[in-house]
Amino acid sequence: MDNNLAPHIEINDLIPAHTSKRYTFASYGLLAILILFTLLTFRQYGISNDEEVQHVYGRLLLEFYESGFQNQSAFHYKNLYLYGGFFDVIAALIEKANVMWLWDMRHLLSASFGLFGLLAVYKIAYTLGTSRTGFIALALLSLTAAWTGAMFTHTKDIPFATCMTWALYYTIQVCRLGPTIPLQLSIKLGIAIGCALGMRIGGGFAVVYLVMSLMLGSLVMAKQWSDRLAYLLRASLHLLPAALVAFIIMAVFWPWGVMSPSHPSEAIKAFSHFSFNMLTIDDGMVTSIGNVTRTYLLHYLLVKLPEVFLLGLVSITWFVLARLSNMRAYWYSKHALILNPLLVAILFPLAFVLITEPALYNGVRHFTFILPPLAVLAALGIDYTFSALQSANIKRIVYSVLCIGLSISTLVQCIQLHPYEYVFYNHLAGETREAEEQWESDYWSSSLREASHILMALPLRAEDAPFSVAVCAESFQGSAYLDDRFMVVKDWQSADFYMSSTNMNCDQVLQGEVIGEVIRRDTVLAVVKDRRQLTGRARDATPAPHE
Repeated sequence: MDNNLAPHIEINDLIPAHTSKRYTFASYGLLAILILFTLLTFRQYGISNDEEVQHVYGRLLLEFYESGFQNQSAFHYKNLYLYGGFFDVIAALIEKANVMWLWDMRHLLSASFGLFGLLAVYKIAYTLGTSRTGFIALALLSLTAAWTGAMFTHTKDIPFATCMTWALYYTIQVCRLGPTIPLQLSIKLGIAIGCALGMRIGGGFAVVYLVMSLMLGSLVMAKQWSDRLAYLLRASLHLLPAALVAFIIMAVFWPWGVMSPSHPSEAIKAFSHFSFNMLTIDDGMVTSIGNVTRTYLLHYLLVKLPEVFLLGLVSITWFVLARLSNMRAYWYSKHALILNPLLVAILFPLAFVLITEPALYNGVRHFTFILPPLAVLAALGIDYTFSALQSANIKRIVYSVLCIGLSISTLVQCIQLHPYEYVFYNHLAGETREAEEQWESDYWSSSLREASHILMALPLRAEDAPFSVAVCAESFQGSAYLDDRFMVVKDWQSADFYMSSTNMNCDQVLQGEVIGEVIRRDTVLAVVKDRRQLTGRARDATPAPHE
């Protein structure tokens, strides 16, 4: 087969030559800052809508094992059996140690996954470029509020995305070393994919990335079809340990998924047609989540990614278009071999959404796992541009100032939004007030934690308690924070007080005197209303208005 290998032509102008230890130290410093930020702030984030049911599911999975597989309540609890419980089982185990308040512990654990995902992004970018590329990618994802602002409360999306990112890193290493893949690497890849599948059936995307990348690699590494098949066969044999490890981990954390050969396909079918009575908003257009446009995800990526992130994506596009004549030679280079998995990890999910039109809501949340590979691609664009402008000092300075200026602008905005960074929108969506009206805002109702403190600070007489409170969210998102003077009720009409985020105008469902607001960047994220003086029809709930 070696005689038929395509030549490994190095295209120097496509690969940044610059590298320096100072960028490695800068990356370590940035990670240290992020760790410190996590430790100082994790207690400030509110409980998200899904956390209670997810944690109950984790407890039930533990009971399944503790009962010797007899207690199978986990497989009849809502629709959670369609998911794996990797994160939730870990959280349920840590809960037994009683080291801190349950919800704060979950947020710290989720943020730890987010930090681990940032490390994976750095390693991927360093592998595909230089230490400078790694630092840029790390900085870009750190500035992406849909990652660092979400990593505390998106306790399924961020851990899943982290596992997918590590699976991508190991897939790149497999392509770099294949077809003879070291056993240790095969096992690491299996662990990453297994953990992803242990949370969502969507972890199968990682398998697709691997298969497609190896197929593309065989086209690069061999000229004859027989040699290409031999390449794939040899790689497949070396990846058998990965398959075994992935299956075992998936089986441990998603036992329902292996109880019948049909269960994984049932989960795929369920999520492919997953839709319920819920609305979402896309640039001011309110629609059912099952009727969103094909370009819903693209729209949200355009307005959720920081401007400097978008600049990187524009830069890589410009760079490739300017060198189209070199692409044929580049196709046979070693660099293309390891870049293919990154491109597959970006293009395949986007194509999947455009072609299948799945039900989508909460912006980019369900496709958070696409953010890390996009950050690497954007970092390559910025790094390539810096290298291309090496001899053009003025242009290089202008480009550098632009990158730094956009980064500072995003950082300032995130600081002003804290601890609700995940509601961030870039300036393409308009000013914050406009963006929060035209796009999904505090969809997790995390601001209810602060709203609860506003309510508890009211000078209410204890002898008049308990005061009934209606909450436009899951009941526990209010009761978890309120003291004994308050009681969250399902009967909204009789409620003394009302707490709600302003997302999708839920704050307008009940009338009342606004006695408190959660405000960031002159934008109201949540309100507290006093309804005690209302009488008659004024106490009735009305549908949230949607223009």
